[in-house]
Amino acid sequence: MFSLDSILVLATGFGVFLIGSLLGYFIRKVVMKNKAKSAEDKAEKILQKAKAQEKEILLQAKEKSLTVLEEGKREANDRRREIQSQQQRLEQRENKFDQQLLALEDKKTKLEQQKTEIERVKARVEELKEEQISKLQSIAGLSKDQARDELFRIIEDTEKETLVHRMHKLEQVSEEEIERKAKQVISLAVQRFASSHVVDATTTMVELPSDEMKGRIIGKEGRNIKTLERLTGCELIIDDTPEMIMISGFSPVRRQVALRALQALIKDGRIQPARIEEAITDAKKNLAKEMRKSGEDALYELGIPVPSIDPKLISILGRLKFRTSYGQNVLQHSIEVARISGMLAEELGADVFACKKGGLFHDIGKAVDHDMQGAHPQIGYNIMKKFGFPEEIAYQSVAHHEDKPKTIEGVIVKAADAISGARPGARRNTLEEYIQRLQNLEDTAMGFEGVEKAYAIQAGREVRVFVRPENIDELNSQNLARDIAKKIESELTYPGEVRVTVIRETRAVEYAR
Repeated sequence: MFSLDSILVLATGFGVFLIGSLLGYFIRKVVMKNKAKSAEDKAEKILQKAKAQEKEILLQAKEKSLTVLEEGKREANDRRREIQSQQQRLEQRENKFDQQLLALEDKKTKLEQQKTEIERVKARVEELKEEQISKLQSIAGLSKDQARDELFRIIEDTEKETLVHRMHKLEQVSEEEIERKAKQVISLAVQRFASSHVVDATTTMVELPSDEMKGRIIGKEGRNIKTLERLTGCELIIDDTPEMIMISGFSPVRRQVALRALQALIKDGRIQPARIEEAITDAKKNLAKEMRKSGEDALYELGIPVPSIDPKLISILGRLKFRTSYGQNVLQHSIEVARISGMLAEELGADVFACKKGGLFHDIGKAVDHDMQGAHPQIGYNIMKKFGFPEEIAYQSVAHHEDKPKTIEGVIVKAADAISGARPGARRNTLEEYIQRLQNLEDTAMGFEGVEKAYAIQAGREVRVFVRPENIDELNSQNLARDIAKKIESELTYPGEVRVTVIRETRAVEYAR
């Protein structure tokens, strides 16, 4: 049971607690009220500041808009004045054109009148001319044609010998002048052109790091060397020559593939059939890139725009770097022909660019003549036409093998081809072999009955045979040419082809004593 004192203590404690709680509540309420008033004051200040900034921004915007509006009005006024000025100039120009047009119309009218007057006078002159001719014919008793024929007859009877001598003299002077000018032009072109020459052979030597490498190249039971020969089409000659292997083959392209493949295999050290196939494939790819680059270099060297030529044709042109003719590199020969053709064209006033382009591509048929049937001039012509070359350039592939080319550019390229091929050392023939080959051609032709003379010309590419007209008629001339060609084919050895030309002519000679 609680005592009275305990109850009083509890009541007192409770009262104190209640009073403290009420006092704390009122204090807290006053504090919160003060904080709320302080926040309102801050918010009021912020709001007033924002309104002041808003007014300032509006003023600035109004000022800026007024400035922009004034600038726009000023630009509009300037544009308006400029347009008015242009319109005035156009009106002045139109007035001037109208005046010029009226003047031209007046001039045209006057010219028409003058033309009519000239036609009238011309007609009158023709009438007078006809009247005079009629009067002359009536007086002479001969027509115009009869009078001309009579005059020619009298001149022929009285001055025949003089005319013959005069014609002969004119022909002789003309031939001498033409020959002199031709020699001058050719000599100038040859003097301006100077180029080294390299004669290619049909074999290529490969250096080895040691003789032990020969056995590895041959392989077990010769499987490596057989694979190389089968895939490249070349013959590998391995003899007692120390640290050296010879690659033999008529095709420089195949020899290059074999050479590069061998060099890659020797460097790699792994020599077996699978690796040989990879090396040959890589060599062909690299060679194709080099061909393309060689073709582009040739075009750059001659100043022919590379984009104007089809990339496939550039690659075909680059193949000529690995093609030879009588031991002469065909690409280098083609560049020489292009340069000499350009020089000759400059001297003769012909189309320099057409001659250069035709000279560069004149032997393009030799790049693929092993893969296609037919002679290389016709193959080259077909290739150039296929790639869009104009007729005057494509024709030069055929022209340089014709006796009488149809165009001046064809004659120039033919001459340049002969100059390039005939330079001393350009083609692989010793002097004795060259002379003997020409002598054999002439002796073969002279062995036929009725032949008076025979000459081997154009470095042995052609044999011209002169026959006695009293022994050989026209029909027998054809048969004789065919028989001589067959005998040359069967008995002689020669590069390329040989043209046989039989010439039959009759001359009447008399002597004045």
